[in-house]
Amino acid sequence: MGRLDGKRVVITGAASGIGEGTARLFVAEGASVVLADLDVERGQKVAGELGERARFVEVDVSREGDIEAAIHACVDTFDGLDCLFNNAGNPGSTGGIEEIDVASFDRTVAIHLRGMFLGIRAAARVMRPQGHGSIVNTSSVAAYTANAGGHDYSACKAAIIQLTRTTANELGEHGVRVNAVCPGGVATSIFGRAAGLDGEAAQRTVDFMTAALSDVAPIQRAGQPADIAEAVLWLCSDSSSYVTGQALAVDGGMLTGVPRRRSLFASDDALTMIRQAGQADPG
Repeated sequence: MGRLDGKRVVITGAASGIGEGTARLFVAEGASVVLADLDVERGQKVAGELGERARFVEVDVSREGDIEAAIHACVDTFDGLDCLFNNAGNPGSTGGIEEIDVASFDRTVAIHLRGMFLGIRAAARVMRPQGHGSIVNTSSVAAYTANAGGHDYSACKAAIIQLTRTTANELGEHGVRVNAVCPGGVATSIFGRAAGLDGEAAQRTVDFMTAALSDVAPIQRAGQPADIAEAVLWLCSDSSSYVTGQALAVDGGMLTGVPRRRSLFASDDALTMIRQAGQADPG
């Protein structure tokens, strides 16, 4: 018996990374899933591999009609909607504040914040009348700390947490829960896309990022899509039926601060040098 038997789900950004990992886990646990993404070739491939309980829909989440079409596809194909995982995103800008152009900033806001709003609104129009549903939004540790993402990306991720809270407050009395997950250093193709790569070229960077992110958190390994997928599954399942308005960090402890193994005060050599500096003869 699967943990999501009978659930009808829409996942945006489902062709790769966290979205793909979540789609694969959800289908394995009994859900029927609409995979929504701009990457038609890869999205269709993943949906085909998942079988009859998966469908692919081409979606640009920044476009009002697209996300509504994905919601309607789930209702029409699987006879309902129980969960929405609002996960689609882009890397955002990588330069300093003086270097970011307005078009790039606007595109990041359109995908992350506008897209999140459109997804929540479309799902709520189905879930509120039926009296139940779970919406999960992808935020990030970049919502809480500097230099975990670019300026526009980080600002959007912080806004997503507040939008999660305000909509959870409104929709809770109608049986609809809204929560967020905040991934830490997860090895996906988004880093390749930030470097200007597309498609399979971006996918080929995942192994490199798995190694590169292995020392950023107290838990000494990179996060994997499966780590986030398990958290999203719990938030979509009946096991979390009294949980709403929360932002769950799945970050290996990244938000606790610099890992002690890399801290200045964890090094005997560093402390010795500090003592020596204090004891040095100023003459």
